[in-house]
Amino acid sequence: MATRKKVPLRKCVVTGEMKPKKELVRIVRSKEGEVSVDLTGKKSGRGAYLSLDKDTILTAKKKNVLANHLQVSIDNSIYEELLELVEERNSNS
Repeated sequence: MATRKKVPLRKCVVTGEMKPKKELVRIVRSKEGEVSVDLTGKKSGRGAYLSLDKDTILTAKKKNVLANHLQVSIDNSIYEELLELVEERNSNS
């Protein structure tokens, strides 16, 4: 019997769902308070995971979920970058 590698799960801060890390995108706030989209999942700082889903991202923006979670104001460009990622992912699959 082949041993199955454990899939790292993370919780989406909007939906509360546990999903494989690959299906989520990490938004990170550095010590300096800079917010960025962390595609590698390796940046240091406080991270929040979001499902790569248009509705989830729009909900996060509307309800300020990321701002509350990371305790810093989130620039619109972050949401635009996330929505672009969703478009890219959808056009590739």
